[in-house]
Amino acid sequence: MAGRSKDLVSIDTESSMAKVAANQVSKLVTLSLPWMAYVLVFGVGSAFHFILGSDDPQTIGWTMFLMAVAVLVLTGVTFGQSHARGPWGKTHTTLTTLLAGVWVVAATINGPVTVFTGRLVLIGGFTIALTWNIRTIIRAKGLDQPGAITDPLALLFGQGAERAGMHAVEATTVKATAHKVEGEVQLEQGRQTAEDLQRKIAYVESGIPLPPGSITTSIDPDDASKAKVTISDPRVMKHPILWPGASLPGLSVADPIRPGLWQDLDEVEYVIVGHHVQMMGQTGAGKGIGGAWNFLAELVTRYDVAVFAGDITKGKQTLGPLEESLHRFETTKAGVKAMLAELQARVKERTDYLASKGLQKWKKGCGLTYWLVWLEEFPDIYDCLSDKEQETFLSMLKAIRSAGGTIVMSLQRSDYSQMPTLARGQLAKMCFGVDSAADASFGLSERQQDAGARPELWTNTQPGMAYLDAPSIPAERIAMPMRTFAWGLDDAGEFDDERANAAMRAHSAAWPASAKQVDPTTAELSRLPSGDAPLSAPTDALERPAEDDDDEEVRDVASEYLETDDPDPEVTAGLDDEIPDLDEGDPPMRFAPPAQTMTAEQRGAALIEHLQGLWDGGARDFSSGELKPLWESTDMSRSWVQKTLKRLVKAGVLGGYDDEAQRYLMPDRPEV
Repeated sequence: MAGRSKDLVSIDTESSMAKVAANQVSKLVTLSLPWMAYVLVFGVGSAFHFILGSDDPQTIGWTMFLMAVAVLVLTGVTFGQSHARGPWGKTHTTLTTLLAGVWVVAATINGPVTVFTGRLVLIGGFTIALTWNIRTIIRAKGLDQPGAITDPLALLFGQGAERAGMHAVEATTVKATAHKVEGEVQLEQGRQTAEDLQRKIAYVESGIPLPPGSITTSIDPDDASKAKVTISDPRVMKHPILWPGASLPGLSVADPIRPGLWQDLDEVEYVIVGHHVQMMGQTGAGKGIGGAWNFLAELVTRYDVAVFAGDITKGKQTLGPLEESLHRFETTKAGVKAMLAELQARVKERTDYLASKGLQKWKKGCGLTYWLVWLEEFPDIYDCLSDKEQETFLSMLKAIRSAGGTIVMSLQRSDYSQMPTLARGQLAKMCFGVDSAADASFGLSERQQDAGARPELWTNTQPGMAYLDAPSIPAERIAMPMRTFAWGLDDAGEFDDERANAAMRAHSAAWPASAKQVDPTTAELSRLPSGDAPLSAPTDALERPAEDDDDEEVRDVASEYLETDDPDPEVTAGLDDEIPDLDEGDPPMRFAPPAQTMTAEQRGAALIEHLQGLWDGGARDFSSGELKPLWESTDMSRSWVQKTLKRLVKAGVLGGYDDEAQRYLMPDRPEV
């Protein structure tokens, strides 16, 4: 891996004698400048004394007044335009201008070599020139020390910021390696903030110039007038990076996982425990083979986590190679529904167990196996749930976090029609390449957007590139690109699909779910591909509490009805069959009626009318979310609309359904 990293980065080395000589000459010239200025000031004072020596006293008086004004103006300009770092440098520069100007005025009146002015220029001028040499040597000394390149960063960043319209910005190097420079930026106090710099970063990169995405910034938590910056080369991420193996196999899910490398080639260290994750990116951006594969490949090597996964859209295409290491993998609507319902039904007993241990949340060694619920193409899963099941899912989303569980929702575009707003606000954000800045706003956190994260630069041309904003990720890295590992490369170093699948299947076989010891409830909910029962942990792990007869929570409703005589022999439907809408009859309880009550025919006519309105407005495709006004203002349910749309596709009224874009097609104006 280290060798691969070295191949990615080209480091210029100045080894020729000519360059060394040129560097030494440059240093000598820099040191000689204060002495040249010393001689120049002495010459100016002598010249003015000689020129004005024959003038009358009145002319000399006015001249001295104008010279004093000129000295004050030059001093003020020096103070205002100085880009010196900190108050010491600014004071030194300004005071030098003032003292030189005062001496010229004194020498003009008294002569340059009198007792007062002569000794003043000899002692004072010599001292000032030496202070400039000392300042230059101290600043330049850092250039010869590994990892301390203060001057180049200060010079380059200052020039770029000034060209971007941010004057008086001063940068200081904090740390430097072969792949990155970390610095601190002092902003103009009272006039600039770190947010101002974040909004200007693209212009600063242009002013230096650097490749887009080279600079990442973050706010200094201790000083509002400062910002932290990291400069690295985004071009090192253009080629796939081979997976180096699991980072901490055999340790806990509470220990960091390593799904990839940051742009500065440091390893990503991410703890997934205690929060939920939204993983977003357009088709081909790598959220499956880059995000899902690397996250899960790390997690299945940890002893205290079980993965429950679902994908009803692509089936086994994405997660199939990992199946042997998953405790449950559902690819049908009925299977995913049952899995989510069963998990939700056991959340309370897990929180009760943790409470009995005096814990407010899951922790390593508590006796519970951590649950990771991975939902690929989440909008399709959420849409297949009934209104009640959607409410139950959102309730589980809030409760399972403290019960020892994380839900990862992977999707292409997290707008309101694809992701419930309640859910989106509780999710960490991992965003792969997207088509536009508008799409990026759905996949990034506000902090990432403010810091200048731009996944639209990649689209799907650099699969595996992503941004990550989550607990355990440092603030200075939330807008730094990362690249997830590739699982198979060909001889040219490019991604190879067949090799990647073979490598993932081998990894999964090396870490089978059947070999992992889990708590009894996890074992009960698992469905291993081999058909074997998973190993159950010792009895000191979770024991299911006795049922409370007065508990209003209903458990295992399906099994209860299976053990009861069928009240109506004419009813032959299965448990997983959809329940059709009732055309007649009232519910057992009355609630506030919808804004409009309709017959089945009226519902169908309203739906067609709405689709025709979309067509007349220029739309040639649509998502189910664009029909939300129908089920908000009438008695239509979301599930009824979804079912009817499928019937319209079969009848040829609609052109079909685009699985990748998740949109219904309207090649012609819908007519029934």
